[in-house]
Amino acid sequence: MPFGIGIWEILILLLVVLLVFGPKRLPEMGRSLGKGMREFKDSISGIEKDEEEPQRELPPAEQPTATQTTAAPAPPRERDSVS
Repeated sequence: MPFGIGIWEILILLLVVLLVFGPKRLPEMGRSLGKGMREFKDSISGIEKDEEEPQRELPPAEQPTATQTTAAPAPPRERDSVS
């Protein structure tokens, strides 16, 4: 083992971490640690997320139509005169 740490020391450390943070908080910490490590690795290697997964186009049946998402246009405003 590196740094002279044995299996018993690792088990004791894991038990202390479990007691301090609790079983509900550990999965959240693991996810955030993994996400941070992934982002660090990607920044070091220069890989962009957009390059890995190209955007796929939605089929015409799944694309939103303009009439569903747009609101009525605002009436034109009168110009203010400057004196």
